[in-house]
Amino acid sequence: MNIPGIFWGMPRQKQYEVHLTSEEQASLQQLTKKGQAQARTLTRAHILLLASQDKQDRAVAAALSVHPATVGNIRKRFAQAGLSAALKERPRPGRQAKLDGKQEAFMIALACSDPPRGREHWTMQLLADRLVTMGVVAAISDETVRRVLKKTRSSRGRKSSGVSAR
Repeated sequence: MNIPGIFWGMPRQKQYEVHLTSEEQASLQQLTKKGQAQARTLTRAHILLLASQDKQDRAVAAALSVHPATVGNIRKRFAQAGLSAALKERPRPGRQAKLDGKQEAFMIALACSDPPRGREHWTMQLLADRLVTMGVVAAISDETVRRVLKKTRSSRGRKSSGVSAR
């Protein structure tokens, strides 16, 4: 199918051009040579360096083993917000943790302690209720307790209580 005005096989013109100043280029080259930054930051630096050499997105993507859309997104971010925005991670969506480190540590210590009298082991609901009555948190669900204990591989006060040794 041949559509007038569209030339098949010709590369599309890049929507966002990357023009680095000599300082920006030197900074990116220094960053990539050191290798001390996070892998994603280094990849973004390499994308910007190659994109500034008028390479097509597909060529840059193939050279760095990334998707061409990634190259386009980094170009766009650089054009719209500058070098530091193109290199850094954007904040990811998600809720803030319900427990901080001290509260988690307290809950794990409580789970590893002897269960209440008349109980063989701690239940998730017992742990949640105890944390609230002790004033560690204002409110917490048994599901949050379960997720924290699962994350740390803690038991709930059985004979081999404590964090597993895996």
